[in-house]
Amino acid sequence: MKFARPEYMYAFWAVLVLGLFFMWTHRRKMRDMLKFAEPRLLAELASKVNFGRQVTRHVVILAVLVFSIIALLRPQWGFQWHEVKRKGLDILIAIDVSKSMLATDVKPNRLERSKLAVKDLIKKLKGDRVGLIAFSGTSFLQCPLTVDYGGFLLALNDLSVNTIPRGGTSISSAIGKAMQSYEGGQKKYKVLIIITDGEDHEGEPLNLARQAKDLGIKIFCIGIGTTEGDLIQVADEKGKKSFLKDEEGNVIKSRLNEKTLQEIAVTTGGTYVRSSGAQFGLELLYEEKLSKMEKREIKAQMNKFYYERFQIPLSIALLLLIIEPFISDNKK
Repeated sequence: MKFARPEYMYAFWAVLVLGLFFMWTHRRKMRDMLKFAEPRLLAELASKVNFGRQVTRHVVILAVLVFSIIALLRPQWGFQWHEVKRKGLDILIAIDVSKSMLATDVKPNRLERSKLAVKDLIKKLKGDRVGLIAFSGTSFLQCPLTVDYGGFLLALNDLSVNTIPRGGTSISSAIGKAMQSYEGGQKKYKVLIIITDGEDHEGEPLNLARQAKDLGIKIFCIGIGTTEGDLIQVADEKGKKSFLKDEEGNVIKSRLNEKTLQEIAVTTGGTYVRSSGAQFGLELLYEEKLSKMEKREIKAQMNKFYYERFQIPLSIALLLLIIEPFISDNKK
């Protein structure tokens, strides 16, 4: 036997507390009655009261709670084997971790807002494999393709502008890393989502986008930031913040560069979405595009499906609840 909701075990403490309360009230009642009259006289005064049935009522009430909690725990025993077929896409998410992603034209900043949006996307995935690429001047496979969404989220939480030491922004590197990360096979079911402000400083992203298309990879781009841009604040080792400056001492202002991202998306048959503070665009992208794409059967496996038995303790609890009002304190 197993329980589907073992977290309700703590509720048995409430039964223990209530049982102790019943014992305390019963003893106090008997003690107060002995103060009122002598035992011989008390027996005559309380001749019509059945104290044993009062205890029985308390026991029944406690039993109702016990069986109700057991029903909440959802006991299960006995099972059947069922074949479960899982279908999905292979989705790689590449997130820009360059210092320009610290700009606060999207609150709290571009990088943190991107991470929050990806977490919301993961909640919608059903059977899709997902992987994570961090990129700035170069790229790194932070999490390979997996259906372990918990492990993916741990890798996502670790992302920061310090994840990759080399500065700059190379979308080309992210696309190249994605092509290396996908397994061979059919030229479909492969999706790359790039989240960046679009300021590509090196490489030839369009040439790599064409190569990705030949491998069956569709690239969807999310442009985060505003065309007006914002200054970039960085913190030193002591936590003191200052504005990022170039080699000549000029304050750097980061702006969203949409043109490159639009061309990459169009080249591979994907879509470009501009992110805003309220609507990031990932959920819309999933609903309108990814959820409607053809999915491959990734794996079929045999799973155990246990029989639910909560009906048994629940029926006992209801039966005792019906009986309880008929337990009278009066002697016949």
